[in-house]
Formats: sequence, structure tokens, C-alpha cells
Amino acid sequence: KNRSASTWSFKFIINEKEKCKDKTPFLILLIATTAAEIQRRSSIRKTWGNESVVQGVEVVRLFMLGVESRGPDEVLLRESEQYHDIIQQDFLDTYYNLTLKTLMGMKWVASYCSGASFVMKTDSDVFVNTIYLIEKLLRPLSPPPQNYFTGCLMRGHKPIRNKNSKWYISEEEYPGDNYYPFCSGTGYIFSGDLASKIVNASVMIKYIHLEDVYVGLCLNAKGIQIVPPPSYSLFNIYKVPFSPCLYSNIITSHHIRTNEHIVFWERLQKKNH
Repeated sequence: KNRSASTWSFKFIINEKEKCKDKTPFLILLIATTAAEIQRRSSIRKTWGNESVVQGVEVVRLFMLGVESRGPDEVLLRESEQYHDIIQQDFLDTYYNLTLKTLMGMKWVASYCSGASFVMKTDSDVFVNTIYLIEKLLRPLSPPPQNYFTGCLMRGHKPIRNKNSKWYISEEEYPGDNYYPFCSGTGYIFSGDLASKIVNASVMIKYIHLEDVYVGLCLNAKGIQIVPPPSYSLFNIYKVPFSPCLYSNIITSHHIRTNEHIVFWERLQKKNH
């Protein structure tokens, strides 16, 4: 039970080894999802997750999944053959295994696309203004930095010992009184070189299921300081009430429903034209 995350070795069931064979993406989107979220993935592909969202900028989109308890998912395999944007390892797709899902994405980047300038990890119920992200935050950082990590910065957070909380963690799982600074898992950005550093750190660090906290522990172990976002209104862990004006100046908004990905995106494009 006390093992570090990397001693759990899982195999890829669905992989996309060739994604970066003839390109070095500027940005990789790693989106946590589950098998049932077919419509959500479809909405994201058509909107903010579109790989040609910014002309002349190479974007790669990957949805990250574990497995459900029953056998191979034929529907998912067909979806994968059609879009080539799914990676899946053979861990159970549960809340407790979210850290494994993120580490799978980071291992994928480290193994198959380590030259990428930036990576964003986010969730399927998050709206990401990828145009703002690329044009306003990432492109001005030239040359692309190393050891760069930013998002909705959480500092001074303590483990929650109340068993009724979604974020409960036992003293056995995490004995410390404080977490190191981390960025909310709803959406954080890091430079491509960090994928392998975080994976390497995970060999030493005892597994905890709170994925964003765990990544913070790995960064701390490597002595990497999180960069606060240029403005605190960019990364939002709650749902920002929709208005084209507000949404054109943020990077993330949380608790987005399937159809809202499309509605919000279309209204945003109208404003920008």
C-alpha cells in the first residue's frame, strides 16, 4: 500500500506512439475522461480541443482513460481508430486512480513526444480557452522555458481529515500536516521537459490519490518552483458565468456540461470575429 506510484507498472491498451513522429508540437492537451463520456469528447474535438485551433501552431490532443471492469470496449476501440486521440492503460478507471491517469499522460509525453514545448493537463468538464492560452500566455514565452509549471496555484493547503469530504485523505496515506504548493488538476500547464522529471520523481514518492497534490509533491522533490499565473482570474476552479467578454480573457472554467462546450465556444468565436 505504501508503494511509490511508479512501482505500479501498467501497460498501454490503446497507445498513439506515432503522434509526434514527424512533428514537434507546441502544445499537447492531456484531457482526463472516462469511457462513457463519448459526447463530451466529441464536443471538445469540435471546439477548444481542435488541433488546428490556432493557425500555424502544432497542437496534439489526447484523451486519457483507464479501464472499466468488463472486457475490451469495442465502442472505445472504434472511436480510437477513427480519431487517434485516445490513450488507455490497464488500471481501473476510478477516482482513486486519477493520479495514475495523469502519470500515464506524463509518461506518454516523456516517451513519445518529449520535444513538445508545452503540455496542459485538464479534465473533460473544463472549458479551456486554447486561443487565449496559446496567443497570450505561451507564445510570448520565447524561447520556450524549461522547468515551467503554472495554473490555479494552491498554497497553504492542508490535508482534509473529514471522512465526508471528497478530498479526504487518511493520516496513513499522507502523514504530513501541509501540502506543498500545487496547481488545481482542473487545468495546469508545464514545459515539455518536466514530463520526464515528474515521472522520475514519482519513483521516489509514495502514491496518493489526490492527483494535483501528488504532482506538487513531485515538483517539490525536484526543487521546481511553480510560477504564479500572470493574473489570478485566468485559471478558475469554479464555473465562470458565461459571457463572451469574460470568457475571452480566461483560460479555464470548471463544471461545464457537454453541450456548453459547443455553445460557449461558438459564442466566443462570434465575438472574436
